[in-house]
Amino acid sequence: MGVTFIGCGAAAPAKIVSNDALSKFVDTSDEWIASRTGIRQRHLAEAGDSIVSLGAAAAQQALAMAGVDAADIDMVLLATSTPDDLYGSACLIQASIGANRAVAFDLSAACSGFVFGLVTASQFIQTGSYQNILVIGADIHSRWVDWQDRNTCVLFGDGAGAVVLQAGQQENLLGFELRSDGSQNDALHLRYEGTNIELSDDVQVKQGGFGRLMMNGKEVYRFAVNAVPDVIDKALFKAQLQVADVDWLILHQANQRIMDAVADRLGLPPEKIVSNVAEYGNTSAASIPIALNAAVRSGKIKPGDTIATSGFGAGLSWGAAILRWG
Repeated sequence: MGVTFIGCGAAAPAKIVSNDALSKFVDTSDEWIASRTGIRQRHLAEAGDSIVSLGAAAAQQALAMAGVDAADIDMVLLATSTPDDLYGSACLIQASIGANRAVAFDLSAACSGFVFGLVTASQFIQTGSYQNILVIGADIHSRWVDWQDRNTCVLFGDGAGAVVLQAGQQENLLGFELRSDGSQNDALHLRYEGTNIELSDDVQVKQGGFGRLMMNGKEVYRFAVNAVPDVIDKALFKAQLQVADVDWLILHQANQRIMDAVADRLGLPPEKIVSNVAEYGNTSAASIPIALNAAVRSGKIKPGDTIATSGFGAGLSWGAAILRWG
């Protein structure tokens, strides 16, 4: 069986925080942020927002576009590194949207999560195991950034995006390549921090929570502009396509400078880059599906268009997928 892409959706918190507003409580400015990243504003989750509420809203939009009832979904795959529940949030989304027949689970691969999720879900369809799969990318990094660190807190926004994959006669996942390198984990991480607690003279455990997101921006930039063009080239080779065959480039929306540098190295003109980083900032696993949804709904991306997409981030992990929309 082939994989087709038949619906997409997105959701973001209502609260929008501009660079100027951010400068009121962080030592920064609109010029400093925009010139380095291309970001002008971000959506931040408030008390009533959650991974489940945002993910469910994006999923319902995607199902409506696809014309698929939630009861016909076989799997809900949630790509997130910031779940509402450490044991997973996919099942809560499954229940929220009424996908009562679906198996649901989380996949954690940070900003690469949506690409990893698409590839993982496609395997279940290609083997004939499932017919309809909902892949959601959702993250709320405002929970975990250090709001005193202007080098990181200005980058992130919150949101969710979703795509419906369906079995079909045509194969529209044309090629992919996934990579990981744990030796570079220090460049970007969010680690558990605990305190030793003595239960008895010979029993000691550690309890606590996670710390704050830590990132070496220069190392991540250097990594991304070298690794992403390479992994896209490899995915194109597997798809038996050339760069000239690509209609649209949708990268993880981390930084406009990274996206421009990757497109330049690939030899793709700027007009083929799909970007909304100015409006949303870095929404981690949600960034690619949010950008895809906007481009599809505006009519920019049309059925039959070839899309090169790549996610990259913590792990370090990175990957690319070449897909034909529709």
